[in-house]
Amino acid sequence: MRLFNRIYLVYGHHWITMKNLLTTKLNVSLTNIASRLTQLCKFRINISMTTFLLLYSFYFGFVLNIPISARLIDITEHSNSWLFVYTAPVLLSCAFFIIFSLFAIPYFAKPFFIFVLVSSAIASYATLKYGVLFDYSMVENVIETNTSEMSSYINLSSISYLLFIGVIPAVLIALIRFNTQETLLKRILKRLMLIISATLIILLILGFFYKDYASVGRNNAYLNKMIVPAHIFNSVKYIKKEVFTEKFTYKAQGTDATPLLANNGKPTLMVLIVGETARSMNIGYNGYSRNTNPYTEDMGIISFKDVSSCGTSTAHSLPCMFSNLNRSNYDKNRANSQDDVLDVLKYAGVNVLWKDNDGGDKGVAKRLTKISIDASQYRDVCDNSVCYDEIMLKSFDDEVEELKGNKLIAMHIIGSHGPTYWKRYPQQKELFTPSCNQSDIENCSDDEIVNTYDNTLAYTDYVIAETIKKLQSYANDYNVALMYMSDHGESLGENGLYLHGTPYSFAPIEQTQVPLFMWIPQQYADAKGINKNCLIEKAQAGTFSHDNLFHTLLGFYGVESSVINQDLDITASCRL
Repeated sequence: MRLFNRIYLVYGHHWITMKNLLTTKLNVSLTNIASRLTQLCKFRINISMTTFLLLYSFYFGFVLNIPISARLIDITEHSNSWLFVYTAPVLLSCAFFIIFSLFAIPYFAKPFFIFVLVSSAIASYATLKYGVLFDYSMVENVIETNTSEMSSYINLSSISYLLFIGVIPAVLIALIRFNTQETLLKRILKRLMLIISATLIILLILGFFYKDYASVGRNNAYLNKMIVPAHIFNSVKYIKKEVFTEKFTYKAQGTDATPLLANNGKPTLMVLIVGETARSMNIGYNGYSRNTNPYTEDMGIISFKDVSSCGTSTAHSLPCMFSNLNRSNYDKNRANSQDDVLDVLKYAGVNVLWKDNDGGDKGVAKRLTKISIDASQYRDVCDNSVCYDEIMLKSFDDEVEELKGNKLIAMHIIGSHGPTYWKRYPQQKELFTPSCNQSDIENCSDDEIVNTYDNTLAYTDYVIAETIKKLQSYANDYNVALMYMSDHGESLGENGLYLHGTPYSFAPIEQTQVPLFMWIPQQYADAKGINKNCLIEKAQAGTFSHDNLFHTLLGFYGVESSVINQDLDITASCRL
C-alpha cells in the first residue's frame, strides 16, 4: 500500500495535469468541429432552378449514362456511321432537361432530384460493371432480393463509385439555395425558351442522324433499357402492378389429384433440388470440357441437355417454373392466385417440406411447411448469414422421420449465386484455380471467374451426391428418387455481360439454358413403371423448358390429375 501511495505522490500530480490538458484540448477540438459543421450547414450554393436543371441534365447525359455511350461506341466500332454516337450525350441531356423540368416544383424538387441521382449512380454502376439492365423484371428481382444478397455487391469499387458519382453530388444539391430574385414570369419564360431550344437541338440531331439511330435501335432493342434513370420508370410500373392493381380471385386446381399405388407397395421419398444460377453449358454431363460433376459421375444421373428457363432472375423464374403457366403466358399475379405443383402434390396426400438457403421461396411455398436456414445454429458450415448448401442435410433424417407417408422435400439452394462465387463452397472443395475471391468480378481475369464459377457447380454436384447417399439409405423402406433443376443461368463476361437478369427477349444463351437432372434407381423405375432407357434417349435429343416442370414432377412422382398435360410431362411417353 505504501508503494502505491509513493507512486501516486511522484506521478499523481503529473497525471492530473495531463488529464486536465487533454480534457481542455478535447473540448477545444470538439468546439472547432462543431463550429465547422455549423459553418458548413450555413454554406449555400446560390443558383437558379433553370441553371441547376441544365447542370443536372448534362450530368445525367454525359456522366451517369457513360454505359450507353460506351455501348454505342462498341456497336459502331467497325461501322462507317459512327459520328452520330458522339451526339448521343447531347441528345440525352436535352431530353432529360425537358423531362426534369416537369419535376422542378418548390419543396419537392430537391429531395426528388437527390433520390434520383443517388439511385441512378447505383444503377449506372451496375450497368457499367455488370451489364445489368433495369427493366421491369430486374426491378422486381432487386426489390425481392434480401439483404444478404445485396451485401455481396458491396466492395471498394462500388462504394467509391457511389461516393464520387452519387453521394458527393447529392450533398452539393442539398447545399443549393435556389434564387428567386427574378420574377416568376421571367423564370418561366427562361425555362420555356430552354425547353424549346432543347427540343430544336433534338430535332436537329435526328434530322442529321435519324437513320443511324433507327438502325442501331432496331438491331439493339435493349439500348433504351440502358438509359439511366429507366429504373425509376420501371419501379413505378412495379409498384403500380403490385400495390394498385386488383388481384385475381384465388383459383384452386388439381384438387382431384390422387397418388398411383407403387408396384411394390412402398411409399415414395423424393428430393427436389432447385438450383440457383447454374448454366447448362458448364455442366460436365452436357459436353463441357471440364468435369464439373465429379461426385455424381458414377451414380447414374440422367442429364437433359437442352432445357431453357422461364426467366433470367429468381424472382421471375421460381414462381413461373412451379406454376402451370407457360413462359409465353406467365403472369406473376395470376400465378400467385392459384395452386402450384407443390399444392397439387399436397392434394394427392404427399407431405411436402420446403427448405430454403437462397433468400426466400418467392411465394412458391406460401401454403407449405417451410424451413429457412438459421445460419447462427450451424457455425461449421455458415458464415454470418450465408451457409454452404450442405447445410440442407444437417437435419434431413429428423425431417424424414417427422413427415408421414409419401414425402417430397424441396431444397432451394444458393448454388452458384454471384458475384461472391467463392463464398458458395468450402475451401477444401476448390477444384479449379486460380479463383476470383472478390465481389467486383469485373476486375478478375476471365479464367479466374470461370474457375470460381465452375467450383460452385462442382460443389453443387457434391451436395447432390450427398443427398443421393442419404436417399439410398432409405431405399429399404421407400421408393427414392431425386430431381434437380436450376432457375436460370449466368453470364461470366461474355459480350461484356456479367451475372444475370438481362431481359429475356435478348438475353444470351448463357442466362437461359439450365441443367435438369434426374436420379432414378431401378427400384423406383420398376415401382413407378418408368422406362429409364427411354428417358435417357429423350434427355439426349429432346428440347425442354421450365414449362415441363409442373407436369413432369407430378408424373415422375406418380400422381394422377386432370391438370397434367401429357405433352409436357417428360415421363408420360416413357411409361411401361
